[in-house]
Amino acid sequence: MIWDAAIVGGGPAGAAAAFRLAQAGQRTILFEREAGPRHKVCGEFISVEAAAHLTSLGLTPERLGAVPIHHVRLIQGERTATATLPFPAFSLSRDVMDEALLKAAAAQGAEIRRASVIRGLTEDDNGVTLRADDSIRARTAFLATGKHELRGHRRPPGAINDLIGFKLHLTLAPAQAAVLEHHVEVLLFPGGYAGLQRIPGGHANLCLVIEKRVHDTLDRDWDALVDYLARHSAIFAERLAGAESHWPKPLSIYGIPYGFVHRQDSPARRLHRLGDQLAVIPSFCGDGIAIALHSAALAVDRHLAGQPPLDGAAFEQQIRAATLLARAARHPVLQSLATTACRLSPALLRTMATATRIRGGLPPLR
Repeated sequence: MIWDAAIVGGGPAGAAAAFRLAQAGQRTILFEREAGPRHKVCGEFISVEAAAHLTSLGLTPERLGAVPIHHVRLIQGERTATATLPFPAFSLSRDVMDEALLKAAAAQGAEIRRASVIRGLTEDDNGVTLRADDSIRARTAFLATGKHELRGHRRPPGAINDLIGFKLHLTLAPAQAAVLEHHVEVLLFPGGYAGLQRIPGGHANLCLVIEKRVHDTLDRDWDALVDYLARHSAIFAERLAGAESHWPKPLSIYGIPYGFVHRQDSPARRLHRLGDQLAVIPSFCGDGIAIALHSAALAVDRHLAGQPPLDGAAFEQQIRAATLLARAARHPVLQSLATTACRLSPALLRTMATATRIRGGLPPLR
């Protein structure tokens, strides 16, 4: 059997592409390496664009139990700056969202193969061959492996490549959970930044990135890293005081190519890159899920129209602005200046939030 489309990766980009392809009558197969729902290193922030795409797939944030977010609070040392977000936003655990998207794609007729690892992918004039336990032939393939690489299709370095990412779900002390209600907090500390927000179930998601060289000075120890954050902000230390971890240790990932934008080297290729395989926005900006869903919609439209695969040009301006902000967010002097400026003028925070959103509006929704 020759499939119309084969998708590698069952995260937001891959699952959304599978939904749209199957909905359009394409014989679609998706390969997901995990056997069941899994957490991913992610800030779990659902921007207005991401919410619109989920809604177009019949999965409104409210239906998925997402927590509304109305405000952003910047923390640097003992300074804070708070602003109302210029758009509606939500918080939702990735294991919940990813699983809902895969089930929605299956309901449209896509075949979902779980616990299936693709070991290689080759293209020829007539289609694509994927190597798993057996060989699969498809007319077109969609690469949606997120932050992970597929052998033979590794991304080149990004503009920032030296950050380690961590994620941990927590139960905060009641008083601290109340302070966090409807807020996403961004902590700036020397060598990195962290995000903290409520998630469904009354819990909180802590996600951070830190320079490898700084992490090395902490003996690569998680408890030492948490102490490091607390030393640089009594506010954040208070936020985490009495918190209970849901996992024995945090999830982690290294070598994320922040600022990477894919360039299509040949219009005749049959491989569409989606999400982080197309463009990687620094997590500081909270638009990674939106890019994943948006790129899936764009790529499917191009495939159905018989057009060559998408490159990352559609996201380049957004990625460039986000990368500049992410660089500044790592340096103490710039952190202090930015927090003071945002405290004096909360509109500056709203401007930064708007500057790193997807450009050009959403594609037509089928």
